[in-house]
Amino acid sequence: MSGIVIVIAVGIFVASLVAFAVNVMVPGTDSNSTEDRLAAMASRRRGGAAGDEADNASLLLAGGLDDKVTMLSKLLENLPALADYLDQADVQIQPSKFAFICLACFASGIGICAMTPVPILLGPFLGALLVGLPICWVMMKRKRRLAKFGKQMPEALELLGRSLRAGHSLNAGFGLVATEMEAPLAAEFGRAFEEQNFGIPLDEAIEDMAKRIPNMDLRFFATAVILQRQTGGDLAEILDKIGTLIRERFKIWGQIQALTGEGRLSGIVLLALP
Repeated sequence: MSGIVIVIAVGIFVASLVAFAVNVMVPGTDSNSTEDRLAAMASRRRGGAAGDEADNASLLLAGGLDDKVTMLSKLLENLPALADYLDQADVQIQPSKFAFICLACFASGIGICAMTPVPILLGPFLGALLVGLPICWVMMKRKRRLAKFGKQMPEALELLGRSLRAGHSLNAGFGLVATEMEAPLAAEFGRAFEEQNFGIPLDEAIEDMAKRIPNMDLRFFATAVILQRQTGGDLAEILDKIGTLIRERFKIWGQIQALTGEGRLSGIVLLALP
């Protein structure tokens, strides 16, 4: 019986690793039809010179000039989603180094079985368990950071609206948000503000920020700003409406969680009883 339980547990864990790998290594899995429509509405033509300047500025901001080309880096260059995943989790490590850590964990599991009375056949399973530690750590950091970013969005939009009403430009409003608010939202708005200082147009800086952070509210904000700059309108009022919409959605979500809490807890208890 214990062997069957071990086999089932290992199978579930391997399936989870495969699902995570598919989620990380396939670019574009976080986008949906709504994001595609919003991206199409905010699409624009970029000139060759402006695109080169933006790439150089992003390279300077990302610290890419110090990167060393290694064999592992070449193998991972076709997996841009892994770098985005680490960036969203605010893990300051290169994808090649993260992959090396996972390989080292796997080798450590095999080495532990080789140096202990544990059967060597269990080495790959122990290595897989150790590989799951850094992966789960990155997943938890990413989830917490994105959740905190979403909760900060209404306050940031209201601060931008007040800044615009006070006579400041939108560029200065980004700097104000980066100064007055906390991470992670302050770090992302500060990065967009620094990109503008490098000469990148505001529309492109906002669009890049929306690509870095898979948040629907940020996508609405980016689309609203880009359309407003092309067609005109009261941007402060638009930002206030988006902030109010986000707060109302959070309120409805909280009510749903409160009303369904008893049923979800009962389901967890029933699943745990066997």
